[in-house]
Parts: sequence; C-alpha cells; structure tokens
Amino acid sequence: MASKKDFKPSCKLCKRLSSFLKEVKKVHPDYYCKPVPAFGDLEAELLIVGLAPGMHGANATGRPFTGDYSGALLYQTLFQYGFSSAAVSVDADDGMKLHNCRITNAVKCLPPQNKPVGAEINICNKYLAVELSNLPERAVIITLGSIAHNATLKALQLPKKDYKFAHQAEFALNTITGQRTLISSYHCSRYNTQTKRLTEKMFHDVFARAKVLLKHD
Repeated sequence: MASKKDFKPSCKLCKRLSSFLKEVKKVHPDYYCKPVPAFGDLEAELLIVGLAPGMHGANATGRPFTGDYSGALLYQTLFQYGFSSAAVSVDADDGMKLHNCRITNAVKCLPPQNKPVGAEINICNKYLAVELSNLPERAVIITLGSIAHNATLKALQLPKKDYKFAHQAEFALNTITGQRTLISSYHCSRYNTQTKRLTEKMFHDVFARAKVLLKHD
C-alpha cells in the first residue's frame, strides 16, 4: 500500500514552486516542469542527494542532473567508477542505466534562482526520508552541498551539530533502518568547478572512497 509520504510527480504542496513551474512552462512548453523523481537502481547501495532540479537540466528533461552543466562532471565520474553505463547524460530517453546507484534531490521542484526556502526543503523532506529508509544495510550516501547534507540529516532525524558539512567529510551513521555511511561533497555546480572550489580530482576522490566502502571489506 502506498504511503502518504511516497513521492508523487503531481505534488503541488509548495505553492511558490508550483506557481513558478507554471510560469516556466509557458516560456518553455517542451520542458518537463514538474517535480522530478529519483533516478536509478531501486535497490542501490549508493544514494546521491543533490539540491534541486536545474532550470535547463532536470527541469527540462525530467531526470536528475540530466542535460545541465553540473551533470557533466557527475555522470562522467559515475561512469569512471562503474556506477553508470555512459559518461554523458543529455536526455531522459538516452538509455542510460545506473549500476548500484540512485540519484535524488533534497527538493524535487525547480526553485526560483535555484534557491529553495526553508519551508520548501522541509515539506519535501518527507520524500527524501522515504528514499533513505529504503536503502539497504551499509549503504553509502553522498550529499552534494550543504543544503542536501542538512536535508539528509533532517530526514534521518540526526542533529546537524554532530555532523557538520565539509568537503569529503565522512560519518558513520546508526539509523533506525540500519548502518549507513554519509560522505559530504561540494556541489558539482558551474560556480564551484569554474572557481576551482571543487576540482575534478576532489570530486573523484569522494566516489573512489564510496567505491571502497561498498566493497564491505
């Protein structure tokens, strides 16, 4: 039986976001312009949590990190470490498959200026909580950016003060649904990569560590 907390692409609980999507749809009638569902293996041991759909990326294609600048580094990295069937993702119908990996966002809808407000993050948090609860034992969670990091902690009912965000910070979590490892990373956004706040090597190091953890040695 479906839970009231299960994600629905028809969700309109955030009035500001719902109204914004309607306006974007008028300008870009071919865009997806709805809450974007998670993508990947339903039984994956690796869950990647991003911020929110990008205007001309996931909001256009209907798949997380697909078709935008930040997705270029993410999917290239996933491919290099064996989590993806291809290094480039430009369209939701391109046949790409994720291997033992799933991608979601802290907020499912495109926010104005890519900045969701606290109430919107909180409303969407119940959907993230369900995704996290479905992870298998000893799963690895990679959070991209501080908003995704804090939203993940909230969904797991863990205090932020005990798990402070920092790039490549690693935390062993004991949750009600089992043991998890959380690795935080700077978001692979255009700003972060172009300013070298996040280099390709820094990003690759996060996924290399996840790969080691998932061997369960």
